[in-house]
Amino acid sequence: MYITPRHPKPGAYLIWLSLLAILGLGITVFIFPDINGVAVAVLLFALLCLLLIGVQLNRQQPVGFTLTFMHIQYHSPQGGWMTKWQNIADIDRATISREGWYKPLPWVGVRLKQYDEFLDTICPRIASQILMEQRGLLIMAYKRAESPPHDIEDMLFDDKHYVSGSGKISKGLIAMLANRMRYNRELTGFDFFISEDLLDRPADDFIGLARRFLAQSR
Repeated sequence: MYITPRHPKPGAYLIWLSLLAILGLGITVFIFPDINGVAVAVLLFALLCLLLIGVQLNRQQPVGFTLTFMHIQYHSPQGGWMTKWQNIADIDRATISREGWYKPLPWVGVRLKQYDEFLDTICPRIASQILMEQRGLLIMAYKRAESPPHDIEDMLFDDKHYVSGSGKISKGLIAMLANRMRYNRELTGFDFFISEDLLDRPADDFIGLARRFLAQSR
């Protein structure tokens, strides 16, 4: 099963915008034939460049997920990640607590059994993307923790080498991601998160679907 965002690709917006602008420019030139030809040529060239950029973006590999009976995989033009269902300990809606109430967030939390497989499939660009996009969740959890185990700066920028249970050493952005996952688990119960914006359905529906795959893999 393939899961793709409900929102159109950015390239589609640029294509329609540039085509409408070119059409508007043509109508303007037809109505006002004495308009400055140089300005029209420059504007037309810019719109054609915008159209080509939109076409190129539209050809890129779409962002989304592939769910099979064995694994879940995320893929994007920058790279992706993959983990087997048997390596997932839990998948649920991310929440934050406030005065005894739990508020659901537009994120799906994933907790793994072990990190090695996941870290082996992820590239530095995606690791950096996760670190940047999901740091807000860690900050929110930190602010609501009664006694945080570490300073927030240490958790956000911990680049110490990560040694897995099997003895494998990770460095650089992969190590930062592994360390961030440990802190996420301490404060939220999950290792990393999936944004609802990347899904074609509400987060709760995706969680139900993922849990069915998870149950069938056991």
